[in-house]
Amino acid sequence: MSKQNIELIENAAGRLVPKEINGEKQIPYMGVGKYIPTGRRYGPPISSCANFPADGNKLVSDLKEALIKSGLKDGMTISTHHHFRNGDLIANQIFDIAHELGVKNLRWFPSASFPCHEHLTKYLEDGTINRIEGSMNGALGRFASEGKMKGIGVLRSHGGRYQAVQDGEVHIDIAVIAAPTADAFGNANGVNGSAASGLLGFALADSQFADKVIVVTDNLVPFPCIPWQIHGNYVDYTVKVDQVGDADKIVSGTTNITKSPDRLLIAELTAQFCEATEIIHDGFSYQAGAGGTSLSIGIYFEEIL
Repeated sequence: MSKQNIELIENAAGRLVPKEINGEKQIPYMGVGKYIPTGRRYGPPISSCANFPADGNKLVSDLKEALIKSGLKDGMTISTHHHFRNGDLIANQIFDIAHELGVKNLRWFPSASFPCHEHLTKYLEDGTINRIEGSMNGALGRFASEGKMKGIGVLRSHGGRYQAVQDGEVHIDIAVIAAPTADAFGNANGVNGSAASGLLGFALADSQFADKVIVVTDNLVPFPCIPWQIHGNYVDYTVKVDQVGDADKIVSGTTNITKSPDRLLIAELTAQFCEATEIIHDGFSYQAGAGGTSLSIGIYFEEIL
């Protein structure tokens, strides 16, 4: 962050926080149940079937054409998801194109970034990207921590990110959704294809509230793509590329199962507790989230079931 005068205010936790971040007024933490939001959820622009091919084929030649057709220009907010984690191959391409076109002062709004995005450091330096609002891991995190980023980085929880988008606190100009499988209409999922990542939930808010939505896939299937998690009705352009993600690098960092004996014991005891309370059974659903210990619980669930 460049040096600037920042006015601070004390929140309910006794911490001094900025009144404004990146020129936008902030609401300090007031305490549990003290802040009641008002207003209405953000509404994206109305689109019409008249704007799309009659046969529903939204394919364009490449990502560059899709970004140009989406109106890419200075100061926009570009969003991506992190379901490919350290195997993402699309975000770097987006900003390569932006740099090539001479676009500046972009806000990158990823659900998270990873060491594979170190390539983008040079675009933070030359002003192509003004700031990143999302988790920054590796080189990008160091860059921000050293105060080199022009704007102020903002980290939100995954739920907080969705809330910020749906409430209009963050206006996404262009959402680029890399999908392991999609059809030409834009229906997409993460369960099929060579780069299958599972779900695409981190991109749901982006698909529903962004001004323009681009789906990029390396596994284009006939309409309809079933099942779909990203609804083609929200999508403006689809792009076919050679590869959207490296599946071998989806398991990285906090998605590696722990090898620590102490943490494995915690996982085993947790699984035993779940068994004793009869909350696990064949066909049940659970979410572990990222974290070597919590992911290890699945090993013991498998043994129990």
